[in-house]
Amino acid sequence: MFKRTSVVDQIKVDTFGFSSIFEIGDTSYIQGYSRALALQRDAEIFYGKEGNYNAYDLYREELIIPKITENIQTHYIQHKPIIKVKNIDILGVSSSSVLHIGNTKDISMESRVKHFRQFVKNEE
Repeated sequence: MFKRTSVVDQIKVDTFGFSSIFEIGDTSYIQGYSRALALQRDAEIFYGKEGNYNAYDLYREELIIPKITENIQTHYIQHKPIIKVKNIDILGVSSSSVLHIGNTKDISMESRVKHFRQFVKNEE
């Protein structure tokens, strides 16, 4: 893992929500996972069956991650070992997101969202 020091003078985050993480320091592995059902209706009706993730194939399907088969060669020159930032101002971090200041070796993030739009038919 590349070693650089991150220096942040000031950070302001208005909102953290839904399993989000604020990590300061070096991390070997970060894994984030989020699943959500997004329902938009004209009328405020709840039938009681909408929250079952098992009813949808989207949440049971295996995630296919393509393998890198190309030979990738990299060369890094670190002219300065410090990354310095004066201010960070963030409105919100949500849905298993990670705000991380520091070095990370491996990151794996996954989000699955099923959207529904149910509108009343106009009889004109």
